[in-house]
Amino acid sequence: MPAARKPSNYSLLFTYVLPYFLYVGALAIPERMIARPWAYGLAIAASGAALAWGWRWYVPLWGPRSPALSALAGLAGGLLGTALWVLVKQPFFPAGGAPWTPTDFWMRLVASSTVVALFEELLFRGLLLRGAVQWDEARRAGAPDPLGVALHERSPFDVGPGAWTPRAVAVSTIAFAAGHLPGEWPAALLYGLLMAGLWVWRGDLLACVVAHGTTNLALALWVRHAGAWSLW
Repeated sequence: MPAARKPSNYSLLFTYVLPYFLYVGALAIPERMIARPWAYGLAIAASGAALAWGWRWYVPLWGPRSPALSALAGLAGGLLGTALWVLVKQPFFPAGGAPWTPTDFWMRLVASSTVVALFEELLFRGLLLRGAVQWDEARRAGAPDPLGVALHERSPFDVGPGAWTPRAVAVSTIAFAAGHLPGEWPAALLYGLLMAGLWVWRGDLLACVVAHGTTNLALALWVRHAGAWSLW
């Protein structure tokens, strides 16, 4: 009996983008309709439910190496990413800014360090980077339609731990940066490269998720302590 065919990158696209769009959609609701803390609560619940629903179709977070060491690498990478984000973003945003209310602040901190870190890494490093690797491989092999091959004939489950090409890293990094404000693009590009580096080094998404969550948590706490609200 032939083995079941693995789901293609195209067939999984909806599953990977759904948590992202539910989160963004919840926060796009005008404040006159829903208070900001409730909007964050809705965003966490909606994206969390989508993650739970789609979990069986996501690539695994764990790889061939020690999960404990990957978590430690993610923690270190996340703190480094916090420093990079602050240093690179600072010139593009004025100091200070209006402070968030305590409830708004803590709800955003919880959201950004949990569900956001998870669904963004699944999307950008779990699906997009892997699909871009397969596109680049098909292109180099002389396929007449390398994008079609990558979308419809390849699966993210076929990509080995830590696999990458320069073009694939560029595609995933630019896509990640595009989801941020224009003034954040330089910082987001560097951060995307850092996350790709963790994927290549550790060969798993666990390091990337831990790093992303650590950065969002540390950045929020630093912004609150320093009063540099424009950097978050």
